[in-house]
Amino acid sequence: MWKIMMTMLIFSQPLHSNALEVEEDLHIQLQRGEISQYGMNYLDSLFIDQKKLEYLMNDLNKKIYKQPVNAKYADNGAIIPEKPGITLDRSEFESLFKQLYYSNKDNDIKIPVAPVHAKVDSGLLQEISVRELGSYATFYRETNKERSYNIALAAEAINNTVVFPGGTFSFNDTVGQRTPERGYKKAPVIVRGELSEDIGGGICQVSSTLFNAVDLKGIQIIERYAHSRRVPYVPSGRDATVSWWGPDFVFKNLYNEPILIRAKAVNGRMIVAIYTSETAEYFTGKSK
Repeated sequence: MWKIMMTMLIFSQPLHSNALEVEEDLHIQLQRGEISQYGMNYLDSLFIDQKKLEYLMNDLNKKIYKQPVNAKYADNGAIIPEKPGITLDRSEFESLFKQLYYSNKDNDIKIPVAPVHAKVDSGLLQEISVRELGSYATFYRETNKERSYNIALAAEAINNTVVFPGGTFSFNDTVGQRTPERGYKKAPVIVRGELSEDIGGGICQVSSTLFNAVDLKGIQIIERYAHSRRVPYVPSGRDATVSWWGPDFVFKNLYNEPILIRAKAVNGRMIVAIYTSETAEYFTGKSK
């Protein structure tokens, strides 16, 4: 079939204004016999089977794709700049492939790549960090090491999350499945009104703290469930229970600007603050 050849070179020109550097000059080696397999069956060889070519490009993109990384705040308050990703430039690759297909020569194709820009760059992050919309803090016992660790892990997962205008935030989608492989530990949880132990115990304090921070004008609560018994870290009726295979906490941003979630759990204090830009306005029309 085909294989990727990699040599340690650098593109002579940056791919965009952020000077994306790609340290691998990628080539795909296609022999003449392999190239001919992309012709249409039972038809003149002048016709390329587009479905086969699409399959080749899809498979190739899986091997070279690099996801962009959003800008974020470090623990010391400094901004860590965004990192662009790369993807296959499909139109350019298709053009190069066709040139090789019709040339009747054995040759390599230099894989053309295109930048994948991060959704949140340093400029946007600074802009939406100016105005605090709301905040909330809860407290926990540090002596319960496993529960404290779970709280800190989930807080880190939602920290630096940006929700764009009209976009929704899902706690389960953002935090992900709570498993030992991802670092979560067994700690007390409430199951059908009874105390038990399970992986990820304690993260409902994170979702409940978040709920109280975002329960304000301009944020639409879409999905929230209360525990089957009262929890000690928030007032009655102000909790938001979550479970990977069950309840989720979901809200929608109704502002005309993105909102930023800052979350931290340290020294027995779980705090969430919500920020946006100075120019943010609440949508006065009917929400969908």
